[in-house]
Amino acid sequence: MNEEMTIQSLIKVLLKRWFFILMLMILSMGIAILISYYIQTPIYEAETQLLVNQKSYENQQLVGAQNVDTDLRLINTYNVIIKSPVILAKVIDVLSLDTTPDELMKQIEVSSANNSQVVNIRVQDKNEENAVKIANSIAEVFKEEIPVLMHVDNINILFVAQSSEQPVPVKPNKMLNLIIAAICGFALAIVLAYFLETIDRTIKTEQDIEEILSLPVIGVVSNIELQTRKKLRVRGPS
Repeated sequence: MNEEMTIQSLIKVLLKRWFFILMLMILSMGIAILISYYIQTPIYEAETQLLVNQKSYENQQLVGAQNVDTDLRLINTYNVIIKSPVILAKVIDVLSLDTTPDELMKQIEVSSANNSQVVNIRVQDKNEENAVKIANSIAEVFKEEIPVLMHVDNINILFVAQSSEQPVPVKPNKMLNLIIAAICGFALAIVLAYFLETIDRTIKTEQDIEEILSLPVIGVVSNIELQTRKKLRVRGPS
């Protein structure tokens, strides 16, 4: 019964203060639009892919399977090397970037699918063209440096990052921000509306009396003095 009354009271608050709830939702969404479109800096992403194998051998049939297993175990090592200062410092020099290897490392995400020799390099930057250049440069520098660092000289670039005529930023996610703002605004509005309804103990209607006393209202006594004043105003002074 208590739960039913709680739900009923919540519905009552929603119906009574719907305009307040709606306005707070609109305000929250307006703030999200302001932040997403005018305050947050758009971030673009570029991606390139590498296929990393070990040295080629004459008898591939005998050592092929063993090479693949070794390559898979070394993928994590390759991922670390790609984000190392050895590679990133050269990328900075090649592109004449005004940054440091540590700062550039934060823009890079290196990953690979399970049981795959394919390495994905994703670069995020405020400028879409810079993201493309950095991603491709990392792939090229890694291809040049890895034979010196490890026993690997069979690297193929599967996918080269390319610029788009109409690049779409990956951050901020404007639609997601609007949805989150709407949900948060609605939740906050309900809490505030319910709080205002709880602290408001004034009796305004007969229904309020019935809810408090759990008794029906059988009659209403009008304000006699108020009614007399109204009549005098209508009739005018005698």
